[in-house]
Amino acid sequence: MADTTARALRLLSLLQSRPVWAGPDLVADLHVTDRTLRRDMQRLRDLGYRVESAAGTGGGYRLVTGRELPPLLLDDDEAVA
Repeated sequence: MADTTARALRLLSLLQSRPVWAGPDLVADLHVTDRTLRRDMQRLRDLGYRVESAAGTGGGYRLVTGRELPPLLLDDDEAVA
């Protein structure tokens, strides 16, 4: 997926779908390199999404809950409803 914006939205959707994602799983699902994944995670952070990462066994990436609400992401059906 070469389009950076589309990939970032797909990444955000994946992060919202389960509590923790291992880096290799995201790399495989997005068909990108480790480096691209790290850059995309930073891009989400720069946009105000609180993404936490932990290395090692049991580590991975997750969206952090908190007081600040990130921008709302809706698909077409949700937006119409």
